[in-house]
Amino acid sequence: MVSSAKLLRMVEEIIALDTNMRFAAIIDLKGNIREAIMKAGKTSLKTQREEEHFCKQVAQRRQMRKDFDSSLGKVRYVHVEREKVSQMVVYTPKNTIYFTIEPELAVEEKIKLITKIKTMVSAL
Repeated sequence: MVSSAKLLRMVEEIIALDTNMRFAAIIDLKGNIREAIMKAGKTSLKTQREEEHFCKQVAQRRQMRKDFDSSLGKVRYVHVEREKVSQMVVYTPKNTIYFTIEPELAVEEKIKLITKIKTMVSAL
């Protein structure tokens, strides 16, 4: 099991990748938040209870997506574009990395962030 200190460093590194980052979390396979950080100067768009509920749903959706792995291949990442925020999800074998970005950031820049984060978290 990865130490709490290592997880904290990981989310700190993720949130520091770009000024447009808002939030980063590492979620276990049951949807529990193992570590999370809101970027300094940003305000949360959800209450803590809503955030916890959302993370549980992220884990449930991960399980549902596995149903199509054999026919479509494994999920590389999930990108949801909303009016107020872009939501990204990257899977590792034992954790889910969830982060949000300001929606104004160009798609190409978002893809670069996803690639960097996938490399950073590959050992989790």
